[in-house]
Amino acid sequence: MSLVSRLRPLQSNGFGYRSTADDVTRDLDLSSRTILLTGCAAGLGRETLSALSRRGARVIATARSEAQAREACAGFAQALPLACDLANPASVRACCEAVRQQAPRLDAIICNAGIMALPELRQAYGYELQFFTNHVGHFLLVTLLLDRLAQYGRVVMVSSNAHRRAPREGIAFDNLSGDAGYDPWKMYGQSKLANLLFSSELARRLPEGQSANALHPGVIATTLTRNSPIWVQLGLRVLTPLALKSPAQGAATQCYVAVHPGVQSTGRYFIDCNPATPSAHGSDPELARRLWETTQRIVAGL
Repeated sequence: MSLVSRLRPLQSNGFGYRSTADDVTRDLDLSSRTILLTGCAAGLGRETLSALSRRGARVIATARSEAQAREACAGFAQALPLACDLANPASVRACCEAVRQQAPRLDAIICNAGIMALPELRQAYGYELQFFTNHVGHFLLVTLLLDRLAQYGRVVMVSSNAHRRAPREGIAFDNLSGDAGYDPWKMYGQSKLANLLFSSELARRLPEGQSANALHPGVIATTLTRNSPIWVQLGLRVLTPLALKSPAQGAATQCYVAVHPGVQSTGRYFIDCNPATPSAHGSDPELARRLWETTQRIVAGL
């Protein structure tokens, strides 16, 4: 048990910082559930795929390539591996078409995939790549599949407390390309704020019974840090046994929000399997609406 987990007691729902994906799904029969998961190939996605599959769920597991998805799904007979490169709209649309052909309904969509803190500016279709991959790609995926979402279906956005590191204005609408200035962590924070705002605006638009929530999984040393400076990666390796979450602990909150019967909320932000308070920007409904409308225009132009 880490030093941090000793200092953070379990909450009233019985879960907290040290809970794992297996803990929050224990005793649940998910054999009737179909769940779409992005980013299944490594880290939190792989842990989520494993935990939900062991409880009987049929997981439609996506990765940037079908080969990566197939490798992650090995050993889980019910899992369906699909390619879904979120930076490639054609790949996202092809994934959605495959889901339509093979799944009559989706009980949950877990938007887990992402890239973090690219050291240099990279773009897709003229937009900064973290914003495009983490937000626009997931926006396109989810909105194309809303008609497949079950009556009590859940959309789960893996955001981050890094959303607090977004630009001062929250979403830099005049610099979505990054051309006017690029800071790796600010742009990552902006993309995670976009995930949070998307979930809150989606929650407002969904019919009663369906839900959309966002979450911070915790700080975990996974392959997501591969683009960080070497000193950051080395520091995470040293700190992991002392304070950081394991991947199994990091996957707990997204599994909890996606399938646990105790979750009755929509439009909320979760940390350690419990509701939490996001930043002022993350709670701004006008910013959420503006981002939704802007993203609709981006998607329409792709």
